[in-house]
Amino acid sequence: MWLFLVVSIVAGYLLGNLNGAVCVSRLLHDDVRSHGSGNAGLTNFIRSYGASRSLMVIAIDAGKAVVACLLGGILLKDSLGFRAGAAIGGAAVMLGHVFPAFLGFRGGKGILSGLFIAIVVDWRIALLILGVFALAYFATQYVSLGSVLAAITFAVGFALLHHRDPIVMACGIFMGLLAAAMHWQNILRLVKGQERKTNLFKKDKE
Repeated sequence: MWLFLVVSIVAGYLLGNLNGAVCVSRLLHDDVRSHGSGNAGLTNFIRSYGASRSLMVIAIDAGKAVVACLLGGILLKDSLGFRAGAAIGGAAVMLGHVFPAFLGFRGGKGILSGLFIAIVVDWRIALLILGVFALAYFATQYVSLGSVLAAITFAVGFALLHHRDPIVMACGIFMGLLAAAMHWQNILRLVKGQERKTNLFKKDKE
């Protein structure tokens, strides 16, 4: 068990270092972190390069999250259960996404990866966070507000739906609170009325 646990955590963390926004921006001979907010996330990528190029970013960040969860689930299925193993792999990949050692610990905020982690671990929570994000975003056009509320919903969802499985619950709460905490600057700007609205569906600038 312990070997599989270590492999799940290390592999998940290393996969997290594969940041979609950074990878795609480097294909464009640039670094997304040198633009806008300096964050290596989907929102800053769209603001910097346009929505049409974001599909590859989504594919990379979604793919690494799913692979990490499936790997953890498969390796730890017999000892902890598939869902617990997937949650551990998910927590590791999110930690690697937010604090990537190979990218100077300057990563994304974990919302997109968190969505696909939730899809693997518990699709009900994925639907909840999608709904909360959509309602908040379409009502205000503040991506950050939708993201923070989605992250809190993530943590609360795991606490309520998996209170009988301490590993799954703990991993879920950890991931949700980590994603929410990474938005602390956005929260301050929202409170001050200084946050920037974003149209996620705008066409690229010519």
